[in-house]
Amino acid sequence: MAITCSIGIMAYNEAANIGRLLESLRHQRTSTAAISEMVVVASGCTDATELIVQSHAKEDDRIRLLVQRHREGKASAINHFLLEAREKIVVLCSADLVPLADAIEQLVAPFADSELGMTCARPVPVDDPATFMGFAAHMLWDLHHKINLVNFKAGELVALRKIFERIPYHTAVDEASIEPVIRGQGYSVKYIPTALVYNKGPETVTDFLNQRRRIYAGHLAVRKLLGYSVSTMSGAKVLGIVIRNLDVRPRAFLWTWAVAGLEVYGRWLGVRDYLKRRDHQVWQIAKTTKEVILRKTA
Repeated sequence: MAITCSIGIMAYNEAANIGRLLESLRHQRTSTAAISEMVVVASGCTDATELIVQSHAKEDDRIRLLVQRHREGKASAINHFLLEAREKIVVLCSADLVPLADAIEQLVAPFADSELGMTCARPVPVDDPATFMGFAAHMLWDLHHKINLVNFKAGELVALRKIFERIPYHTAVDEASIEPVIRGQGYSVKYIPTALVYNKGPETVTDFLNQRRRIYAGHLAVRKLLGYSVSTMSGAKVLGIVIRNLDVRPRAFLWTWAVAGLEVYGRWLGVRDYLKRRDHQVWQIAKTTKEVILRKTA
């Protein structure tokens, strides 16, 4: 028996990638899973995002477009989707991703286990690791992967049972806000390292720091509001993994500690934002992360 799911795509000015994402979702290889609908919540878009979605909707009647005239933040878009989703299993997907052809199958099929409440994919950056910022993207997501193998940490593309109607509207870290709700209801969570989803890291230090400070401030808020700390909150745990996997070749060695320094600075900015109650609900977009073009390999 097929496990049907609704996919929710949250989009703000995603014309650079939304078409590529929808193409990937429309042609997912599934056997146990069945995608009944793909709901795009276009939140205050001022570019061609809505037109591109409408074009794909003419070719695939599973695609629906919901429009929020004003940008209210990703959490608001997720809540709009949850109210509209028809299925009990939902997939949350940002519009700046491209899942591998079988990613949805791998995320949804495990829900045959009635005790399972949430799964997450493995994000893989398309950035060139020969550049410093590309190295930073690969380093952070590789750390995310290694931590996830030991202690679940949702990120980028997740599937879950729809056991709630909304998440906190002011959260800046939606997956981290969902984790404790799922676990608190007694459901298990599962990392699927073979469910790959491609993303793109920041190309500038400014975009990197803006992203990292928002995430850390959001995690601090989740800890305060819900009493839950995601597994990457522990700086000691992250540092231990870095040291155990340290590449001692000169450039990699230097770049590793440079990225670590940026991360520490970004977390410090996040602490300052949290203490000053800076609102990250509607955050500054990292424009250099919005086009996921897969690199050709030899």
